[in-house]
Amino acid sequence: MSRAVNVHGTAIVIGTTGLIFVGPSGSGKTAAALHCIGRAGARGLFSALVADDQVMVSLAGTSVIARPPPTIAGLAEIRGAAIVSVPSISAAILSHAIGLVRPPYSERIAPEAEEYDLMPGRHLPLTRLPIDDGFDCFERLLLLLPVLARN
Repeated sequence: MSRAVNVHGTAIVIGTTGLIFVGPSGSGKTAAALHCIGRAGARGLFSALVADDQVMVSLAGTSVIARPPPTIAGLAEIRGAAIVSVPSISAAILSHAIGLVRPPYSERIAPEAEEYDLMPGRHLPLTRLPIDDGFDCFERLLLLLPVLARN
């Protein structure tokens, strides 16, 4: 296993698919990830937090493994309110990076085969997830990544 790199993001798992929400501080990564965990659970899909804010990422063969730093395992920050305990797991294999986008959108359609540079020499497919007030980001995520509903 490679040496772990600390990545700013929120990692979750839905079914057997590991996702890392990426973007600048305050962009809504944690809120979107917690919403997706809750909505997936309501649909009967396994879902859990891996890490919030700091995600320790390493390589094991060809797999990208996400883990929380021990001091924040199982915790998520609800911005402006509190740090809360969330159902979590100790590690997950990451399959996709999720980049949140808010209106006004600079591009109507994301570039094909977009990737996120996770760590030196390793990329993940990047899915842009539009976040609008009043829209269910999990339902949009299912449309963009239908594999999540089949997990």
